[in-house]
Amino acid sequence: MTERAPLDAYGGLPEPATLKIQRLLPGPIERVWAYLTESDLRRQWLAAGEMALQVGETFELVWRNDDLTDPPGQRPPGIGAEHRMPSRIIALEPPRTLAIAWEGSGDVSFELEPQGTEVLLTVIHRRLPDRPTLLGVGAGWHMHLDVLVARATGTEPGPFWDGWSRLRQAYGRRLPA
Repeated sequence: MTERAPLDAYGGLPEPATLKIQRLLPGPIERVWAYLTESDLRRQWLAAGEMALQVGETFELVWRNDDLTDPPGQRPPGIGAEHRMPSRIIALEPPRTLAIAWEGSGDVSFELEPQGTEVLLTVIHRRLPDRPTLLGVGAGWHMHLDVLVARATGTEPGPFWDGWSRLRQAYGRRLPA
């Protein structure tokens, strides 16, 4: 058996305006799928919102990032305590693929691949409109996925907003202008 190279925690740009980021999570795949599709589990790491698992179905995602960690850290100026986004399922292959169109900020796909007792989660966010959005989204996905890993492994994540602010600067240095 060949040894797998460790994942880079940072997202990268496989093509312009597209961010790809991965995390390895404890399985089984159905458990990780539930964290993507069930509102009560998803709100613990990303955003709440009931969704009917059917292509074309619309729903609303509701972010309350202050509730993700205790303490939440210092929320940056200009960012509200809640963010709502109309969304629509554009691809669905349970329990391996979920793709969502996010109003005004591109499409997001979640791909799950079993790897032994673990599951590789690949998030690809396409059609990011500009560099400031790309940097915020990169930091956001990074922190949200770190919170997901913590929830899935029973550990305590660090303060969300402090990590987001640090990561936004790091993505600014890592991603080409």
